[in-house]
Amino acid sequence: MNSLPIGIFDSGVGGLTVLRAVRERLPNENIIYLGDTARVPYGTKSRATVEKYAVEDAAFLIHKGVKVIIIACNTASALARERLRQEFEVPFLSVIGPGVRAAARATKNHRIGVIATEATIDSGAYANGIREACGDTPVEIVSQACPLFVPLAEEGETNSAIAQQVAEKYLASLRDQQIDTLVLGCTHYPLLKSVIAETIGSEVILIDSGAATAAEIETLLREKDLLTTQADKGWSEFYVTDAAKRFHRIAERFLGYPLEHLEAVEVLEHVGNFHAS
Repeated sequence: MNSLPIGIFDSGVGGLTVLRAVRERLPNENIIYLGDTARVPYGTKSRATVEKYAVEDAAFLIHKGVKVIIIACNTASALARERLRQEFEVPFLSVIGPGVRAAARATKNHRIGVIATEATIDSGAYANGIREACGDTPVEIVSQACPLFVPLAEEGETNSAIAQQVAEKYLASLRDQQIDTLVLGCTHYPLLKSVIAETIGSEVILIDSGAATAAEIETLLREKDLLTTQADKGWSEFYVTDAAKRFHRIAERFLGYPLEHLEAVEVLEHVGNFHAS
């Protein structure tokens, strides 16, 4: 079991922010990444649809033989986490828990902003999680859906004039709310981190859940005695459901190194091997 890879899935390229953090923290671990680029974005879909997609993504990774799965999509984390834990025995870690705990630790004035997809905002997962993490301390949460950030990240428009205009449209109202911490509640959003920081102001702490998730996956693997024992650097495999060339271009630019293995796949064929209803 120790030598099996970590599985990570997202609706597209956004989960690469989590993969990069995991790779930096656990360089010897093997990783399999699935980007469901044929069906991105998840953030505008219904709960039933997101659950269906997440079950299919997880089934694909389990078919590949992973020891743990990181749900790198915030929308799937918010809407499908419990369904996945009911369907499969492999351990799951979502990105929401690490993100809300990091935000609770970072805030000083207990005014926290959350930007995410419409589905994640509507689920209340971040607002409820932050309140729970803050315990008895009162906290004010200001949420803003930013649906256009995902296609901008997918198209590589991360610091263009268009990205700046969209960021101003979404974040202008948050600047007036005196928040001191802003949760990037979608794994695509760190790809736009520079334009978000410029728009919201340098005094606001940006919470990227990737690093927090990497720290918690290390703890989870250690507790379950699943950390790899190999001394060599781990390998990475990448799978997408569509637009492999575009993914390849964006991924190599973001990660800063050539992809070792990239393949376009069909995820539906693996669902029948499990008891997913």
